[in-house]
Amino acid sequence: MAKKVKLNLADLNDTDLAAKLKEDKVRLQRLKFNHAVTPLENPNVIKLLRRDIARMMHETSNRRKKATAK
Repeated sequence: MAKKVKLNLADLNDTDLAAKLKEDKVRLQRLKFNHAVTPLENPNVIKLLRRDIARMMHETSNRRKKATAK
């Protein structure tokens, strides 16, 4: 199985980052629901997606802090 390529968040602008974050949150909800109904083949997908969402939220928070510090 191929390794997942990590998304470089520094390259995304604020609107793209917010859109990606929203999209991934919806995807996480669907995965959790589907996993509750019928077990997923690879439940680690949920864990990896949660971590990606946390990275995006952290990047968003850092950008807000930098913008208010200026």
